[in-house]
Amino acid sequence: MGFIDLLKKKDPRVSVQTARPAPHFSPMLDFSPLGGPECALYDQLRRSVPIIDSAILKIMRLTGSFEVRCGDPAAQAALDRFAAGVRVGASQQGLTAFAMSYLDSLLTYGNAVGEVVLSRDRRRVAALYNAPLEHLDIRQGSSFIEAEVCVRGSGGQASPVPYPQLVLFSALNPAPGQALGRSLLQGLPFVASVLLKIYSAMSQNFERMGNLRYAVTYRPGGGGTDRAYAKEIAQSIAKEWSEAMSAAKNGQIRDFVAVGDVDIRVIGADSQMLDTNVPVRQMLEEIVAKLGLPPFMLGLSWSTTERMSRQQADILTSELESYRGILTPVLTKICTLFLRLEGFGCTPEIAWSNISLLDETELANARLTNARAAQIEGQHLPKEGGNP
Repeated sequence: MGFIDLLKKKDPRVSVQTARPAPHFSPMLDFSPLGGPECALYDQLRRSVPIIDSAILKIMRLTGSFEVRCGDPAAQAALDRFAAGVRVGASQQGLTAFAMSYLDSLLTYGNAVGEVVLSRDRRRVAALYNAPLEHLDIRQGSSFIEAEVCVRGSGGQASPVPYPQLVLFSALNPAPGQALGRSLLQGLPFVASVLLKIYSAMSQNFERMGNLRYAVTYRPGGGGTDRAYAKEIAQSIAKEWSEAMSAAKNGQIRDFVAVGDVDIRVIGADSQMLDTNVPVRQMLEEIVAKLGLPPFMLGLSWSTTERMSRQQADILTSELESYRGILTPVLTKICTLFLRLEGFGCTPEIAWSNISLLDETELANARLTNARAAQIEGQHLPKEGGNP
């Protein structure tokens, strides 16, 4: 069979030749949970290590704002009102708020699910909803290039959503042949556990050195009286020392008087604090490298050069552009559905703003350089019909 004959052959199903056939003996194997212990681990990771939570919030803000454009002026006015005032969940509004919450789930868990909520008469878009992943599963569709979002009921059985065209699903960097994405925090739990152990040890050492504890030693003399009443003398010294320490806690200065050979030393004064700068920086370098943000944006004053900072900013720009590429189809689908329900046939376009003022400056300098080059080339090129 030739290639042309293969194209002429019609099959309503889309088949993938390089995929392994799905097992038929256990349909439960086709389900992949979106939320689980791994998602709970990522939540705990953001709560335990503030720099990780700060990095994700900065990525969300640096992704920037956007505008929705279309060719019809009437549709544009309706689209502007929708983008600014659509309800998002129970406490937010605006298409930007939905996009940021959607991106938050995408970065933290590697997957994000949203839904377009219609009005009761199903004639307009009433709200947008970011779905939690705890009670959702992904099932392989009719082919290996399709995925179905399923909801788990109270009995644990998962069933596909009745209106999949209203559901939005995105995955971050999925592995080949897989529908689920991979979290931006993948690989950081071990690094974070080492960092938290160092911080815990530092806390214990500072508590030991900051809250001083004393060792009071009484050595009886060679006389018979000291040996006979050593126990009573030691108890009297302990009582006086305890009262002196209690008075110091209340802000009173009280002297401690003892008779005999009494030695007072601070417990643990001979030991030194371990230098944690090197191991802490090593762990932070791993975290920063995984998150893709320059160190200075996270408050880390590591030595760097101006050229290196510029290169880091360029790399960050490419990372943000990739996140925008994931959000753009989702936003386009929402706006297209809104326009169709409102009776407009135009196609919306998502126009992202420049990531930073530095990008605008660089673009302006590039346009200026190209204009100067075109002007110089125009002056030196031979005129048509003339001699060079």
